[in-house]
Amino acid sequence: MNKTILVIDDDEALNKTLARGLRTDGFDVISALSAEDGASVLARIRVDAIVLDRMMTGIDGLSFLQDLRAGGDTTPVIMLTAMGGAENAIAGLSGGANDYLAKPFQLRELILRLNNIIKTNDAPTKMPAGLTFADDEFFVDTPKGTKLFALSGEEKKLLTHLVTPMGNIAPASPMVAKRLRAKLNGVLSNLDIITIRGQGYKIIDQTTNNN
Repeated sequence: MNKTILVIDDDEALNKTLARGLRTDGFDVISALSAEDGASVLARIRVDAIVLDRMMTGIDGLSFLQDLRAGGDTTPVIMLTAMGGAENAIAGLSGGANDYLAKPFQLRELILRLNNIIKTNDAPTKMPAGLTFADDEFFVDTPKGTKLFALSGEEKKLLTHLVTPMGNIAPASPMVAKRLRAKLNGVLSNLDIITIRGQGYKIIDQTTNNN
């Protein structure tokens, strides 16, 4: 069965372009030209994911998303924005977005990310609490809010292998694994990296006994 995507963007031309491209790729698409229209759709129909523009007339995308999450709606959301930079990605993720895509972007990239957040949402094992991956970066939840998780290229590659999905065992140099473990322990006390003899490393979430 096709997945249903709600596109909320007040740019009518872009909205139509996205809807056409997503339908060509096999999605069912519902279009809304405002946050208010989007809320009306969600009151009647369950969708598999939302593509949400951040800057819109009327209720802006970030406020809409915050209200959505406050009401208990966990539908996966990709936020679109013309505002790049880690600080804007952090604002979107802190507001409840599952991913954040800066304009301009390729339709294929949006489709890949949609498939990813839908698959992650459907999967029995999701990203561990406190950790988010968006816009090709990891972010961590801290008492002071969501922050960019600064990693080297090798550390990011290892963490990606370890959490997609959780339970993966990945080989790595002991030095890279040691550095990543230290960084994780410094920001998320629930996560640790253990050695699986003869195979590599595995990340565990000690709050869920995922070992």
